[in-house]
Amino acid sequence: MDKKEHIAIFTTASLPWLTGTAVNPLFRAAYLCKSGERDVTLVIPWLSLKDQGLVYPNKITFASPNEHEKYIRKWLEERVGFSSGFSIQFYPGKFSIEKRSILAVGDISEIIPDEVADIAVLEEPEHLTWYHHGKRWKTKFRLVIGIIHTNYLEYVKREKNGIMQAFLLKYLNSWVVGIYCHKVIRLSAATQDYTESIICNVHGVNPKFLEIGEKKMEQQQKGIMAFSKGAYFIGKMIWSKGYRELLQLLKDHQNELSALEVDLFGSGEDSDEVHKAAEKLQLTVRLNPARDHADALFHDYKLFLNPSTTDVVCTTTAETLAMGKIVVCANHPSNEFFKKFTNCWTYDNSDEFVKLTLKALAEEPAQLTDAERHELSWDAATERFLKAVGLDKPSEKKLSRSSSNFMVASLNLQQTVDEASAFVHHVVSGFEVSRRIFGAIPDSLEPDEEISKELGLTNAVIK
Repeated sequence: MDKKEHIAIFTTASLPWLTGTAVNPLFRAAYLCKSGERDVTLVIPWLSLKDQGLVYPNKITFASPNEHEKYIRKWLEERVGFSSGFSIQFYPGKFSIEKRSILAVGDISEIIPDEVADIAVLEEPEHLTWYHHGKRWKTKFRLVIGIIHTNYLEYVKREKNGIMQAFLLKYLNSWVVGIYCHKVIRLSAATQDYTESIICNVHGVNPKFLEIGEKKMEQQQKGIMAFSKGAYFIGKMIWSKGYRELLQLLKDHQNELSALEVDLFGSGEDSDEVHKAAEKLQLTVRLNPARDHADALFHDYKLFLNPSTTDVVCTTTAETLAMGKIVVCANHPSNEFFKKFTNCWTYDNSDEFVKLTLKALAEEPAQLTDAERHELSWDAATERFLKAVGLDKPSEKKLSRSSSNFMVASLNLQQTVDEASAFVHHVVSGFEVSRRIFGAIPDSLEPDEEISKELGLTNAVIK
């Protein structure tokens, strides 16, 4: 019996932090494992109790990795409806307050034994490799796939000296991703470009949203009013997540949209300022704290207004379409995947936004077709992923004997350049001073004794 191919998925966050890099890799692991054709391991960060308190909501903490794993599996099975056979491993991580993100500590590639190191999927490869010091990913794994989730350049541009920082970060990202990844998938053209990268949305939606959409379609087919509420927006309440654009559109067109009522749902650092700006409008704009988008409260809304242009692929837009609602959103690369859906209406300017908003309020959403439902699912997202990286067919593991001498020489030269570049990164990332200069968390070359004990790590694994 042939040995199953093993896929290790490394990511930068974990539940109960409901961020994209915690949720989407979890679903990816479940659906890659679903067919039983391959073995899958999800590798996620383990945080100290102190860092857990900074990251996880509602004061949720875990005393052990085993307790954390049980929480994750329960959350997942409640949503997918089947028991998943993938394994979960933890790597030591630390939370950076400055970057608002989790960074790996030590050589996390060592979490996967060499004998099963077939394929690695790096969710946010730049994030995972900025400070990587250890075995080269391309050497350890036969195939390394990077999935670009975030446009870090846009976030950095908003900081002090942002233009210069973004310029430097662009080249740093290109450098480390080129060193450590064989293939790169960009979720949309809204991310930084990478040499020979593929643009493909390899994400699906939580199956719960498709179930909600099914119930709404049944109501429509029976002639029952499926959508009794008007327009809403949901998102973390910071200006960069679309609130600035939405409130400006409403302000500029208060007369044309005088009958519009909008409910906003979110919590965040800019909540007070957003509330003040909304109060100045003559329109009815109600602000509410953050809620789970699958909450029954949202089921009866008909229209989702989403002018955000900072997302790579907007998860809430996908969820809204899955629920059978109309989405009015900007004509932007981040929304390219959604344009094929009947209920996704894009605008190029503020006048079109007004026209489409009024049209949506006057009409009923179209019923989702079977093809559209499938396209939004994680089954389809998994098919797209396997096809994009060539895992939907037998892989060619070696050069053909008929390859020209020139081709072989070119590949050897490229390999030599890559290895030299990787060596430079390895050296630079091995000194505390240079790591600190580039923004690494202090003393993150190796995990400390406490976190090593919690994870049961040996010196051979963590160094």
